[in-house]
Amino acid sequence: MQIPIFTVDAFTNRPFSGNPAAVCLLENDLDEDLHQKIATEMNLSETAFIRKLKPGDDFTKSSCFGLRWFTPANEVPLCGHATLASAAVLFHVQKNTNSVLTFVTLSGELKARQVKDHIVLDLPLYTAYPQELKEVGELIKAAVGDMIVQDLRYSPDTKKLLVRLSDTYERSVLEELKVSAERFLAAEKTGKVKGLILTVKGNSSGKGHDFYSRYFAPWYGVLEDPVTGSAHAVLSSYWSEQLGKKEMLAFQCSRRGGELKISVRDDGRVDIAGQTAVVLKGNLTV
Repeated sequence: MQIPIFTVDAFTNRPFSGNPAAVCLLENDLDEDLHQKIATEMNLSETAFIRKLKPGDDFTKSSCFGLRWFTPANEVPLCGHATLASAAVLFHVQKNTNSVLTFVTLSGELKARQVKDHIVLDLPLYTAYPQELKEVGELIKAAVGDMIVQDLRYSPDTKKLLVRLSDTYERSVLEELKVSAERFLAAEKTGKVKGLILTVKGNSSGKGHDFYSRYFAPWYGVLEDPVTGSAHAVLSSYWSEQLGKKEMLAFQCSRRGGELKISVRDDGRVDIAGQTAVVLKGNLTV
């Protein structure tokens, strides 16, 4: 069986930056174990599988599809950058004629639409609540050593821990921080953290970024994720409250780097917009 597959760099407009995702177009149902085998073979932080929901659906004409995401280790409930990549394959490669695409996922229905040269994702917005330091102190130490932590939050919906470093730190401090994410696995004793967000306030007085972040998920086999939509579903809620802003520009400071345009909505969701670059087209033989 031949499966069309694409590699798309998300949250960037140029190849070899942003966050790469593999996207598979499934004409027919796939044996359950093959999803994971393909994702492990691709060895990217996420491989997305787009499937038709009913006979007669068409990747060019239909507007609603099933969507699943797999890391090299397991299936995940939400992945923003691979959703952006999936929408890019349908809009830009398949030339899908709809203005809005709907994906049926483990996180409910997610919508993607084209706005000029960006694709806008309609994602859930997740609140992060104050977290006691002593419960996760060992993990924090493993991540940032003796750096000053200004705020600590936990999102129970996503199992992500948000660590805000002191406002005295510049973006460069976050970028240069040497992190050994493998150590997080031993340091995390609570069993409730599955993702670690490090973030610092930006300098948005001009046209700069409102905040910066890095994201680590060794619990899912991803030591550092280059640009993370699901982490920004948490960050957007937090920084909107902290900055008193609904419209924000964010930058994830991984080695590849990526930019996200954020619009926090009044209905408890968030629009996250990014650009994409399709860098590979081919077929898997399974």
